[in-house]
Amino acid sequence: MSFESLGLAPALLRALADQGLPEPTPVQAAAIPPLLAGRDVLMQARTGAGKSVALALPLLQQWLAGAAQHPRPTHALLLVPTRELALQLGETLRELAHSLPGLVKIAVVFGGVSINPQMMGLRGGADIVVATPGRLLDLVRHNALSLGQVKTLVLDEADRLLALGFEEELAEVLALLPARRQTVLSSATFPPAVTTLAEQWLQEPEQIRLSNLTTARPDIRQRALVVEETRRTSLLRHLLAQRIELKQDARALVFVASQHAAEKVAHKLALAGVAAEPFHAGLSQGARQNMLHAFKQAKLQVLVATDMAARGLHIDALPLVVNYDLPRSSEDHVHRIGRTGRAGAEGEAISFITPATEAHFRLIENRQGQRVPREQIAGFEPHVHHAAPAAPAEEDSGDMPLPAGTGLDPNGGIKGKRKSKKDKLREAAASAKGERQTQKPG
Repeated sequence: MSFESLGLAPALLRALADQGLPEPTPVQAAAIPPLLAGRDVLMQARTGAGKSVALALPLLQQWLAGAAQHPRPTHALLLVPTRELALQLGETLRELAHSLPGLVKIAVVFGGVSINPQMMGLRGGADIVVATPGRLLDLVRHNALSLGQVKTLVLDEADRLLALGFEEELAEVLALLPARRQTVLSSATFPPAVTTLAEQWLQEPEQIRLSNLTTARPDIRQRALVVEETRRTSLLRHLLAQRIELKQDARALVFVASQHAAEKVAHKLALAGVAAEPFHAGLSQGARQNMLHAFKQAKLQVLVATDMAARGLHIDALPLVVNYDLPRSSEDHVHRIGRTGRAGAEGEAISFITPATEAHFRLIENRQGQRVPREQIAGFEPHVHHAAPAAPAEEDSGDMPLPAGTGLDPNGGIKGKRKSKKDKLREAAASAKGERQTQKPG
């Protein structure tokens, strides 16, 4: 299969050649023909499958087919859940449009930054708009944007849009769009809410499920390192130092559970001489863009990120992803490790497994249908937790649960030989009762 066989215009074929994309991925080969034909499409695609290019090429061909107009009517609208995904899609569109004849005006708009520059940028209209739902509606209310001539609507990461609570905003957007249009819905998973959304918004869609396509799994080597919780940062530094000694790309995207953890781990790494920065939603958009640019240029070695970076973040040839904290779900695990091993490149994903998280990682393994052998790194082996030492005779060691079927108490004695607190209280009560009875007048 080649891009030429998909019906793309010569100008787009030249743009693909300029970008070094010689042949389509399976999802591109399956999605581009129905998209070019104007059909509604329901697409399930894993991260790194080439979905962004599959969405961008038909939109640009649609622009090529129409004459330039002033003011420019928005003919394509892409709705996404996060700023990072909006920026990634906008970058893909601009790269492919760079060598096209004429100027394609692409507007990327999202919340968390001032609306005024975005309003200024929309003067004269925009051919293609990539937006988060809330900011899109703000711009419409300010009369900075009209959706009355949209020909194609794309809902990207639909499961994430719904998970972030955008149902009401999506309903408002739907009311502003022409009834006759092409609608494309892309989602990594299809929970009932996404299925309902597809039934409401799409008309007889072409269904493209990545699981039904013949495609290789990403080339990601997964490792599970058993380590004490308090030694994870030291182990991370050790792993990064090893990569430097081996003259490998030592950049790593490290995932943690919270903004506070991102700040804390990045600070510890920086104190140890590692060029590391936190990456989370609490930072300004400008700060995040600067960090991401520095990371892509290898001026930063480590980004310590929350799950905000698990979707919509594309970094060419990222060698290593580390789950410092395990993700909440197997779905988040797939998206995290999918930041590496993209577009045919090799990648490595390491998960730190502590005694407290072993059971949770087993659940993730079950959901992904893959077992990852446990490893221990020399010098970072977890401690063996021995039983507590015996308490002094005058104190009670408490009601620590006993290992089932051992017949032993926590202090190594024979079960039942030492009195528990409850037994002592019962004996004391009985003794007091007996004393009161003997003291009654005869």
